[in-house]
Amino acid sequence: MTAHEQFRELAQQLGAIGVIKRGLARVLPPDCPPTSVIVLELLKRYGEMRMSKLAELLVVDMSVTSRHVAYAAERGWLERRPDHLDKRSRLLSLTPGGAALLDEVSARYTEALAHCLGDWSDEDVAHAIGLLARLRESFGECRPHLSHRELATRTAIHP
Repeated sequence: MTAHEQFRELAQQLGAIGVIKRGLARVLPPDCPPTSVIVLELLKRYGEMRMSKLAELLVVDMSVTSRHVAYAAERGWLERRPDHLDKRSRLLSLTPGGAALLDEVSARYTEALAHCLGDWSDEDVAHAIGLLARLRESFGECRPHLSHRELATRTAIHP
């Protein structure tokens, strides 16, 4: 198989990951969309931040970020408070309720993966983890560096 054919096959396999993501989304609590989990995970990983930073990390425009933040805030998963350094900005932080939700989601994801991959060896799982981490790193290095304006324009056209 040539390299080009291998990349075509890899592209098809990566396209099928949507099925896996949808399967994992089915184990989420009913009022918790996958995007909320991503928002909360980013707040957990990076700590308190402005909405503009969250939009940058999500690679979506501010209006989309605002909707995700409002949804999570209404459920008590994150807190919005004024930024004392810039009165126009709000700082976002994970609440104890949001942290508890992430713990529940992690347990649900872990159980679903353990059930579906129960016949995989520890070595197979470790190998998949390593390859997926490497794939993410490679794509991180390939991502074009866009200005905030280019990013906003691009995500407004292709959400």
